[in-house]
Amino acid sequence: MVTFLSSFFSGLSFLEAVRFASLASESLSVPSWRMFDAIFQILRDSKSLELAMASYQLLNELDQRYPRIYLTASDKPESTSGRAGELVVVKEAWSPFIVGSEASHTEAEAAGKSLDHLFDSSRFSALVDDMALAVNKTDFQLAIKPVERMLLFQYLVNVLEADFLPRQTLYKEMSNWVLFRESILNILLGSRKLNFKSFVRDCMSVMYRRCHHHIGKSVQDLRYAKDSCDKEAHNSNVSLAIALSELEKGTCVAVQKLMTLIMELDLIRKEADLQGLTTRVDGFRVPMLEIILDELTYNKDYISPFLMVFSEPKWKLEIILQYFSKYTTKSSVRTRRSNETSNDATLEAILSSFSTATSTKNIVKKISSEVAKLLLAHAFQASLSLQHCSRHNAYSAERIGGTLSQISNKLVSAFQSLRKNDEDLEITAFEKEALFAAATILSQRS
Repeated sequence: MVTFLSSFFSGLSFLEAVRFASLASESLSVPSWRMFDAIFQILRDSKSLELAMASYQLLNELDQRYPRIYLTASDKPESTSGRAGELVVVKEAWSPFIVGSEASHTEAEAAGKSLDHLFDSSRFSALVDDMALAVNKTDFQLAIKPVERMLLFQYLVNVLEADFLPRQTLYKEMSNWVLFRESILNILLGSRKLNFKSFVRDCMSVMYRRCHHHIGKSVQDLRYAKDSCDKEAHNSNVSLAIALSELEKGTCVAVQKLMTLIMELDLIRKEADLQGLTTRVDGFRVPMLEIILDELTYNKDYISPFLMVFSEPKWKLEIILQYFSKYTTKSSVRTRRSNETSNDATLEAILSSFSTATSTKNIVKKISSEVAKLLLAHAFQASLSLQHCSRHNAYSAERIGGTLSQISNKLVSAFQSLRKNDEDLEITAFEKEALFAAATILSQRS
C-alpha cells in the first residue's frame, strides 16, 4: 500500500512538473524523448483512474503544443488563398509507434531508448482485439484495466490522425502518393504482423456491440456501483462507472475516426493505383469498405446497430450505396488496377430502383424489406448531413445524384412501393422520422 501511494503521488508530481515546464512556464521547454516516454508508460501501467486520465490529457496537450508533423505556411504569393506549404516531420521526436527501419530501431536502443513498450502493428491489433473480447463478455466488470485500454486506444488514434491530416491536406494539392506511403497508418496496416480482416472485424465488433449498448450498460454499471455495501468500494465503483460511460463514448468516436481514416487512405491508395503511382513495395490489401460490406452481408443482424453508431455521413452513405450496388448492378471483372467496387450508383439511382413493383420485388428477394427500408432511411439521414457539410460539397453532388426535393420525393415513393409489396411491413420509429423529414421538405418546396 505504501509503495502504491508513493508511486501514485510521485507520478502526479512528475506529470505536474512536466505540465508546468512545457505548457505553463514563461520560458517553455520541449519535453525530452524520455519525458514523453515516461508519461506514456504511466498511461499504460497506471494503477488509478486519476493517473490514467492525467497522463492521457497531458500527452494530448503536449502533442498539440509540440506536433511531430505539421505544414509550414507557404511563402508563395498564392499562400493567401489557403494553399499549404511544406510538410515538416520531426524525425527525432518521440512517438508511441515503432515505425521505420531496423537500423533506426538499433540506433534508438543504442542511445538507451527502450522500445519494448511501444506499439507496432501486432501490439496495436492486439489492443483492438482485447477491447473486442471485453465487449463480448456478458459479465463485464468495472475495473481500471478497461479504462486504461480505452484511453490508450483513444490516444493512439489521435496520434494517427495528427500524422494523417497534414498529409491529406498537402495531397489534395500535390497528389503525391509518397506522402501516404510514409504515414504511420499505412505502415501499420501494411505490416505482415497484422491480420487486417480480423482487425476490421474487431473494430466493427466494438462499434455494434459496446457502442450500441453503452447507454443502457452504463446505467447497469451505475446501479451495480450503488448496490455496493462498502462505502469506499462504492465511491470507487461510482467513479469508474461514470468514467466508463464517458470513455465508451470517446472510444466509439475513436473507433469511427480510425475506420474513417483507413477508408480515406484506401480511397487515396486506389487513386494512386489507377494512376500507376504505386509499386510492389506498397503491396496489396483488401480495402476496409469491402470487408465491412462482407460482414454486413453475411450478418444482417449487425446492420442496424452498426449504422446507428457509425455517423460519419460520407462513408455511411458510401457503405449503403455499395451495399445496394451488390444487388442492383451487375458485377464487373476486377483487376489490380481497377476500381475495387462500383462507383456508378447514386442515392437517386438506388431510390429509383424501387419505382416499379417488379424491381422492388427483385431487390426485396435478395435483401428483405426490413433491410431495404433501414438502409434507405439511413442513406437519407446521411444525405441530409452532407447537405450541411461544406467539406463534402463535391462528394455530395456526385454521390447523392439529385436535389433534396428529388431525393425526398423518391424516398417516400420507395417506402410506398415497399409497403405495397408487403402490406404487413412495420415502419420503425427511426424510419418514420426519415419519412417525416422527407415529407416536411416536400411541403416546404411545394
